[in-house]
Amino acid sequence: MSRHELDEALELVDSEIKKAGISRRDAFKMAGLGSAAFLMGETEANAATPAQASEAQGKILIIGGGLAGISTAARLSNTLSTPDITIIEPNPKSVSYQPGNTLIGAGVYEKSDVMYDTKDYLPSGVKLIKDKAVEFNPDNNKVVLASGETISYDFLIVAAGLKLDFGKIKGLEEAGEAYSLGDASKILSSFKDSGVVSVYNTDSAVATWEQMQKFIEKAKSGQKVNGVFTHPNTSIKCGGAPKKIMSLTHSRLVEAGARDNAELTFYPNGGKMFGVKEYHDAIVKQFEARGFKWNYKHNLTGVDLENKIATFNKHWEEKGAYDEDLEEYDMVTKNQSVEVPFDFMHITPPMKAPDEIGKSAIGSGKGWVPVDKESLQHVKYKNIFAIGDIAAVPMGKTGGSVRKQYKVLVDNLVAAMEGKELTAKYAGYTVCPLITDIGKVMLAEFNWSKKPTPSFPLDPTQERYIWWLMKVYMLKPMTMYGMLSGKA
Repeated sequence: MSRHELDEALELVDSEIKKAGISRRDAFKMAGLGSAAFLMGETEANAATPAQASEAQGKILIIGGGLAGISTAARLSNTLSTPDITIIEPNPKSVSYQPGNTLIGAGVYEKSDVMYDTKDYLPSGVKLIKDKAVEFNPDNNKVVLASGETISYDFLIVAAGLKLDFGKIKGLEEAGEAYSLGDASKILSSFKDSGVVSVYNTDSAVATWEQMQKFIEKAKSGQKVNGVFTHPNTSIKCGGAPKKIMSLTHSRLVEAGARDNAELTFYPNGGKMFGVKEYHDAIVKQFEARGFKWNYKHNLTGVDLENKIATFNKHWEEKGAYDEDLEEYDMVTKNQSVEVPFDFMHITPPMKAPDEIGKSAIGSGKGWVPVDKESLQHVKYKNIFAIGDIAAVPMGKTGGSVRKQYKVLVDNLVAAMEGKELTAKYAGYTVCPLITDIGKVMLAEFNWSKKPTPSFPLDPTQERYIWWLMKVYMLKPMTMYGMLSGKA
């Protein structure tokens, strides 16, 4: 990411926000004062850095060197007078902007647009160990690495992200488990040329664009084709992505003059489009306007790659026996296996914490790292914190959530190091720029209240070109220049 590219992005956004009568300062409220100041000038950026460094001492170990881990390390380095920070991360590469995978899958971005070398953004003085944590002994404050080395710590931050569990789906056992960034050979060899794709891994996002173009060519030739888009029965990162890639497929079909020959259907496991009613209602209207179909309460359980048949567990509730004491009916869950033919299918795989963490002493029955949702402190081990996708918070598996979380975590960790009360609170803020078309985005912002919390004096349920500019041009440099410096 060059400064020239950043300047061009700023000019594009400036021209659009002026049309809406909004200043750049107001527009950047969506990214927080820190990133706004950082992008506007060094003086204001410095104002976002703690004025007085903490003299707190302690050996800090961070598991995971992605966006959450590096951003947290950078902010700690800016906050502590004598930081002692080590990051454990096996992958030398990282992704500046994971939502960019959706744009890669639709041919808007290339893989190189979202990649960076972890070492290039490593904060000064922070030690990076290229290895993987495989055992956790929180009672003795120790972590064992794959190499066999044991690392001790005073404070532990878990920022390891989650794993994609394709192997949980019958027929995709070969694809197995994978990370969003890293070896995708099993995924790609499993999917082959079947029309099955997923943007949740960077390399498989590249393959998504290849398969999408073949799907469009079939429709363009006059064939009637079916596009299927799934959403699983587990927590997932970037919950809007299944709908985003569907909308982008629609856009490319329209662009090719082939939309009439394609049926696009969304199969979510849940019973809503979105957990916030206002955004749910808006998405339903958008689906209706674009001729999309959808079937709630369908969980993908199997895929026949050769015959291009997807199998879903359709589930619903019916009244059972009547309880005279409670004066209500028991609700009984019913299930039905449903087969759906496809020509192109985007799979959002089940997701989980890596087993070595989720099934360890610092994990939980559901696999995620259990933390207080406001302080991000582990519920059992007070010198452990978790952030990002792996943290067991009700919402917040997005980069926008991490941008709020890592400031709270650093404030609370420093307070813990100083023996003070933890007062910083994460309010559940999440931002999901929902792509509804090429050139249109609905900016969904919300928190624990599950109500819209817009940063602008604009209707948050409306699709806007300005949000497209922010998503495509601004969020990546805000990450690179802001979060990874610990200042956004």
